[in-house]
Amino acid sequence: MKKVVTRLLVIIAVTALVAVLTGGCTKKPVIPPESDSAASSSTSSSGSYPTGEGAYSENNLAIEGTLDDSSAAGAVAAAMDQQSDEYKQMHGRSSSGLVPVYFDFDQAIIRPDMADRMIQNADYLKQVPNTVIIEGNCDDRGTKEYNLALGEKRAINVRDYLIDLGVEPGRIRTVSYGEEKPLFFEQTDFAWSQNRRADFVIE
Repeated sequence: MKKVVTRLLVIIAVTALVAVLTGGCTKKPVIPPESDSAASSSTSSSGSYPTGEGAYSENNLAIEGTLDDSSAAGAVAAAMDQQSDEYKQMHGRSSSGLVPVYFDFDQAIIRPDMADRMIQNADYLKQVPNTVIIEGNCDDRGTKEYNLALGEKRAINVRDYLIDLGVEPGRIRTVSYGEEKPLFFEQTDFAWSQNRRADFVIE
């Protein structure tokens, strides 16, 4: 009985193998993609690419210097520009559209010459829905603890000034960095004056 079953299984296996090898997968015809009749006729007759004014015509190629990689180069140039002294003097670490305000030595009150900057920032903030973080900064003279407290007073005074100018209080947060985030590292009056500031950072 075992011999009969074994022979039967061998016959079935050989038959299946022959059927697969001889029948196998038949080749399927290749159907060209749908296209308009002009393009298909020119392709089939000449055996070359169509010559229409499609997406790959020489007439609509980008002009030199306008390829996609130029945007990456522009971003690198902008990032390098943000490290320049001129950029830091004008913008500090404030977000685009906002400008920092500067303080006198060991003072937290907003100077009269900073009023226009405060008005400009308030006008901008009223036009956007985002929250703004006021970052209080100091120069590195004094203890770290003292400068953290002074930076906090500066940020709070700026916040209160913005509220007086009509910015919603719930959209303003404050933080003090004290002397921890200087823009300029030199021990000069100019560097110290640039580090005593409040930056406006949009969240």
